[in-house]
Amino acid sequence: MYVTSAQALSASAHDPDAVVRELRDRAEIVDALYRFGLGQDLKDKELFASAFAADAELDFRPAAAKWGGRPPLMRGRDAIVSTILALFADRVDTTHQVTNPRVAVDGDTARLTALVEAQHLLTADHGTFALLKNPYDVELIRDGGRWGVRRMTIDNAWYTGNPVAIFG
Repeated sequence: MYVTSAQALSASAHDPDAVVRELRDRAEIVDALYRFGLGQDLKDKELFASAFAADAELDFRPAAAKWGGRPPLMRGRDAIVSTILALFADRVDTTHQVTNPRVAVDGDTARLTALVEAQHLLTADHGTFALLKNPYDVELIRDGGRWGVRRMTIDNAWYTGNPVAIFG
């Protein structure tokens, strides 16, 4: 599941232009995951949607299975955005922190693994919460001038609190 290469860059240090291109790609790739998290936290539909390719898939089933949840596999940017934002609208406050991002770039595709800590608190009662530490496995494609998530699988390393804060 994890990108485990022993070095960050594959471009030769003797080719500064290739290094710059790879660094830009890596920054844009990780930014797709930042847009995913912050778009939810701000409930910003455009920012959240910008994280995904049109044909994206979001699979939260491995994480939810840890506490007995059974969410559907979400397919398509519009369905993902409307499902997630509707789930949280006026009901859940969230914060997402991304750590340990690792990236492997292969032309116009990439793979990203990261740990994401996600806090979900009921808006009406912050005493009801779910705090999750989730490993993310993400496949991305170059989508015009930016990178977008084509497939995202979210697992769960641990959680505390009450999952009702996520799914109701």
